[in-house]
Amino acid sequence: MSGVWGVVGAVISLIGTITMGVITYRGTRTAARISTAPASKEVDLSVLQASVERLEKESGEMREQIRRLRSMLWAAIGWAKRRGDQVERLGGVPDPTPAEIEEFYRTGV
Repeated sequence: MSGVWGVVGAVISLIGTITMGVITYRGTRTAARISTAPASKEVDLSVLQASVERLEKESGEMREQIRRLRSMLWAAIGWAKRRGDQVERLGGVPDPTPAEIEEFYRTGV
């Protein structure tokens, strides 16, 4: 009878060992996931910050280009108006200014 109890004890020990191995394996994987989560979030955050900085830089460049284009447009419209006035002073009849340019000259939009 003691031989049977020895086999039963060995089987229980084997089952316990396998169970502990599975629990340890799952616990290790969970711990690894938990420890890498902050690192992956840190990487995600750094990518997001780099994207925001790049977009802010590009936005600033676009604003500067728009500002320069507006000042160039204002200068061109003023120059065209002066040329029209010059043609009238010399006795000619200048072509009418397009409505879009007149509206821009009045409103700035």
